[in-house]
Amino acid sequence: MWSLYKEVQNYYETGALHAPDDITLLWAEDNNGNIRRLPTAEERKRSGGAGIYYHFDYHGGPTDYRWVNTSPISRVWDQMSLAKQYSADRIWIVNVGKFKNIEFATDYFLNLGWDSRRWTNDTMREYTRLWAAREFGPVHADEIADIMTLYTKFNGRRKPERLATSTYSVANYNEAETVADDYNALASRADALSMLLPKDQQDAFYELVLFPVKACANLNEMYVAGAKNELYAQQGRVSANDFADMARRDYANDAALMKHYNTEFVGGKWDHFQDDVHIGYTSWAEPRTPSMAQIHLTSVPATNPPALGVAVENSAAAWPGGEGEPILPRFNSIAQQRRYIDVFNRGTGAVQYTATPSDPWIVLSAVRGSVAKEERLWVTIDWSKARQGAALGSVKIAQGDTAVNVKVDAISAADVTRDTLTGFVEDDGVVSIEPEHYSSKTDVGDLKWIRVEDYGRTLSAMRGQGPVDFGPLAPPQGSPRLEYKTYFFTSGEATVYNVLAPNLAFMPGRNLRFAVSIDDQTPAMVMGVPTTIVAAASPRNGNEWEKNVMDEARIVSAKVQIPSTGYHTLKVWMVDPGITLQKIFMDLGGLKPSYLGPPESYYKPLRLSQAKPSQR
Repeated sequence: MWSLYKEVQNYYETGALHAPDDITLLWAEDNNGNIRRLPTAEERKRSGGAGIYYHFDYHGGPTDYRWVNTSPISRVWDQMSLAKQYSADRIWIVNVGKFKNIEFATDYFLNLGWDSRRWTNDTMREYTRLWAAREFGPVHADEIADIMTLYTKFNGRRKPERLATSTYSVANYNEAETVADDYNALASRADALSMLLPKDQQDAFYELVLFPVKACANLNEMYVAGAKNELYAQQGRVSANDFADMARRDYANDAALMKHYNTEFVGGKWDHFQDDVHIGYTSWAEPRTPSMAQIHLTSVPATNPPALGVAVENSAAAWPGGEGEPILPRFNSIAQQRRYIDVFNRGTGAVQYTATPSDPWIVLSAVRGSVAKEERLWVTIDWSKARQGAALGSVKIAQGDTAVNVKVDAISAADVTRDTLTGFVEDDGVVSIEPEHYSSKTDVGDLKWIRVEDYGRTLSAMRGQGPVDFGPLAPPQGSPRLEYKTYFFTSGEATVYNVLAPNLAFMPGRNLRFAVSIDDQTPAMVMGVPTTIVAAASPRNGNEWEKNVMDEARIVSAKVQIPSTGYHTLKVWMVDPGITLQKIFMDLGGLKPSYLGPPESYYKPLRLSQAKPSQR
């Protein structure tokens, strides 16, 4: 066997070294779960065959990751099923590092290699439930499996060592809060479940499930608290100080969790297994000691008299004094959103405020209050009172002579209601789509889009599937497609962003592409993964491979034309193998920066997402 690891692959590719035909070529991935190369048709004829060297743990760029499991089994399937299809199946090796916390991923890797026909794109949940039943019995298997699936998905969004206060947006889409809340809720579920298990199962449950869930929930909360401290201090909120305290508390909790695991858990049996430093990275290498130096905490003087502050959803500014005018994201009569206004104190004591809507169709969760730190007002629309078409109003937040007028923009569709909608609806200049929620799916013989259960940073993924070396296809002729019917309030040019898996172009000299279109317009070709992206370390100056690996995704885009308001259909066409689509969002002028992209837009399916696909 010859391991084509890192620079050794270059020796083979350039012809500098040759292997006898009976030597197995062990192709290495990029140390972060993305296969760099698979055998060509000619290489598949070699008597020695080929294999894969994979990683669940790594010491190297763009950063180390050695602390806990960050490899969702759906990601493993996506890459290793391609390896199987392209005959890189003579031997599979996985680097598991210290092994502890990686048992589940290792178990899956070995079983997938043993029987790749049994474990498919839609059996992730089944595998996890069977694993949980084997380890802990059938009574709580479903709950344990769900916790394991979500914890590895959350870690699969971005490895803990690569988190920063800037990872998730505090201002936009309620993203950072949602990430922290979801992880904390998962930790609470794991805590509650641990109390129900027999005593002889609790140690195993702690090591395999409870410890990593609690530790990662605490870590995510620490970074989100640090991010809130930074933004809220800029806005002058006195509550910024509370989030600084929370970040420091979480940092201390992290140290306590590591100490407990090393020295107290099962009498210190696994001492030093939680010595890996996972906080404070400034380069690829693990820091010598953990540090909060990269979380730049600040404070707001709590000596001023009470003073009104106002912030609105999807804006980092605060008023009075902020740039521009405060305006809530647009409401529409189909999605019937709930938006928020934060009323906060910039001093000591309490702010006495009133909230007054300009029109009866604007409904507030409170019309007055006393705020020592901050309070969130929820705004909804009474659509029975809103006039047809566009409506403009405001909410006046006042403290004595100080007032902030927050604009409210609402639009009522004339031809579609919440009940009659089919497909998606635009939300304030954005349409966000989970790919498995297609309106229809068209297969072409053995060529098809398949759902990869639980793969991706949010829900699941759709992957182009077909015979080995198929294509390139030339849509619309002979190309399978996914269709997403959408109701638009905005027309004109739109940018379609496609969140792909961070895969590499694994066929020598061949870029991996797909195409998008609106209605019957000519499909626009999209460069999914070019061969110019290679797994190579470099300074962090925009290197695409490093960014894709850090983000656990690659985002590519194309321009399309929305010819008019009303219904239109986005189509995604297959061109080359290896495209795994995690999420789609369309920007019609309202997109805000975020890590995960906008939450999925309101939609009503034409049929169940797993309905029988059409054939042709």
